[in-house]
Amino acid sequence: PVSGVTLTAQPPTGQVAEGDWLVLLCSVATGTGPLSFSWHRQGSPAPLATGPRYELRPAQQRDSGHYHCTATNGDSAANSSSLGVTVLGERDPRTW
Repeated sequence: PVSGVTLTAQPPTGQVAEGDWLVLLCSVATGTGPLSFSWHRQGSPAPLATGPRYELRPAQQRDSGHYHCTATNGDSAANSSSLGVTVLGERDPRTW
């Protein structure tokens, strides 16, 4: 069975300025067979994407929310814990 599904973010806080990139990564501690991944956001019934990596680029304020990934090998599936993503207001161009 699939277990130990972990979601990590770059940057690790899950907080970025609007217009920046946020990368979410899904990994599995144990599981046999070919693995597939799907990405989900709280309140959205359909998967957002598939694959072990999900990128918000450029991140928009509407992307804020709680995300998790699901890993499956066809026989079993497991979810990661939820990660809160916060997209802050537009970055001040003077700080670029």
